[in-house]
Amino acid sequence: QVQLVESGGGLVQAGGSLRLSCAVSGRTFSSYTMGWFRQAPGKEREFVAGIKQSDYRWYTSYASSVKGRFTISRDNAKNTVALQMNSLKAEDTAVYYCAASSSLPGIAVTSNLKEYAYWGQGTQVSVSS
Repeated sequence: QVQLVESGGGLVQAGGSLRLSCAVSGRTFSSYTMGWFRQAPGKEREFVAGIKQSDYRWYTSYASSVKGRFTISRDNAKNTVALQMNSLKAEDTAVYYCAASSSLPGIAVTSNLKEYAYWGQGTQVSVSS
């Protein structure tokens, strides 16, 4: 069974930065595609960023709304995945979730939340304008 625990959320002013971290239990962490999703009040959960390893190379994907501001990374030795968020905006306010998906062959990083079988409990990020 895979368990995910997020940390690092909080309140920050617009233009500031936060770093989210997700600790993952399980012996096959390196084989999973890892993703970050977020859900704002009254809105559907949406893909933020994802990362996978294929043929010893890293592949990432970002939502257009965060590209250039957010960076996803992972440390397979520590079973962790992080989301560095810079230049935060009020519209980034949401509960952020870490998720894991059994990776399919190839370099594509799935943004489909239905393909992520394991989820953390979420961490609140609030950006004041």
